[in-house]
Amino acid sequence: MANPTTVARGGGSSPSPGHRHRKGGGRTRASGLPAWSIPYVLLVPGLLVIAGLLLYPMFQLAVMAFQKVGLAQVRGTRPAEWVGLENFEKVLSNDIFWSALRNTVAFAFVAVSLTLIVGTAVGVLLHRLGRKMSLFVVIGCMFAWAVPPVAQGVIWRSLFDAEAGIVNWALDLLPDWLAAPPAGQRSWAGTPWLTDTLPLYIALVFCVVWAGFPFIAVSVLAGLKGIPAELYEAARVDGSGPWRTFTKITLPMLKPVFAVLTILSIIWDFKVFSQLYTLMNGHTNREGYNLSMYAVAEAFKPPQKLGMGAAISVVLTIVLLVITVVYVRQIVKQEEM
Repeated sequence: MANPTTVARGGGSSPSPGHRHRKGGGRTRASGLPAWSIPYVLLVPGLLVIAGLLLYPMFQLAVMAFQKVGLAQVRGTRPAEWVGLENFEKVLSNDIFWSALRNTVAFAFVAVSLTLIVGTAVGVLLHRLGRKMSLFVVIGCMFAWAVPPVAQGVIWRSLFDAEAGIVNWALDLLPDWLAAPPAGQRSWAGTPWLTDTLPLYIALVFCVVWAGFPFIAVSVLAGLKGIPAELYEAARVDGSGPWRTFTKITLPMLKPVFAVLTILSIIWDFKVFSQLYTLMNGHTNREGYNLSMYAVAEAFKPPQKLGMGAAISVVLTIVLLVITVVYVRQIVKQEEM
C-alpha cells in the first residue's frame, strides 16, 4: 500500500528543476541564450568568413574603381588619387570595351545554351542506363569537370593547333561537301584557329562546354531520381511519346533545377578568363577580349591602371546582377501564372 505522505499535493509529482520554464514561456539553454537565437548565432562564423573573403574585397574593388591606382600606390610610395567617375568614362568611351562586352554576351549565350542542352541529354542518358554503366559514365564525365581551367585551355589549344592539332586532321578526313577547306587551301592543315576572333571563340565554346556539361548532367540526374515513376507509367499508358513525355513531365518537374543551373552557368561563363588567356597563348588580339580579359589587360599592362581594371570589374558585376535579376523575375512570374 502506498504511503500517502509521499504523494505530492495536487495528485502529481513535482517537475524536476531542469524542466522548469521561465514566466513568459521563453526557453533557455545551458549557454544562457534564448532558443530562438541559437540558429543565428551558428550563422555568425560563416557570415564572418564571407565578409572577410568576399564582401570586404568587393568593397575595396568598388572604392578602387573611383581612384587612380598604379604601381606606386600599390607599393605605398604615393597615396591613391580620387578621380570620381573618370575611370568609368574612359571605359565606356573605349571601343574595345564594347567589343569585349559583345564577345562576352554572345559567348555566354552560346556556351550556356549548349552546356545545358548537352548536360541535359547526358543526364537523361545516365538515368536510362544501368547502375554500373551509369556510375562508370558519371566518373568519366567528372574527370573532365575536375580538370583545372588552365589545363582545359592547354588541352584544347593543342587540339586546335594549326600544324599538329587533331581538329584540322579530323576535318581533312571529312568529305569536302561537309567540311570544305578554306578558300585557297587544299586541306585544313595549317589553318589557324586561335588568332582570329570567331575561330578563337569557337574553340573556347568547345572548351567550356566540354568542362561544364558534367556538372549539369549530374545535377539533372539527381533531379530525375526525384521524379515519381508513376508519372512516366501513366504517360506510357496514355500513349505519350518520348518527346511529349520529356516536355510535359520532365521539364516542368526539373524547372527549379534548370533555374539554378542556368544562373550558375551564366555567372561562370561571363567570368571566363583562364581558358581564353591560355588559348590566346600570348597573342595580342584585343578584338578577341572578353570583359574579364579586358579588365586584366587594363589593370596590369604597363603602366598599371588598377583603377581602370576595377571599373571594368564593377561594370561586369552590374551586368551580371541585371541579367540575374531579370531572369529570376521571369521565373517568379511563370511560377505565379
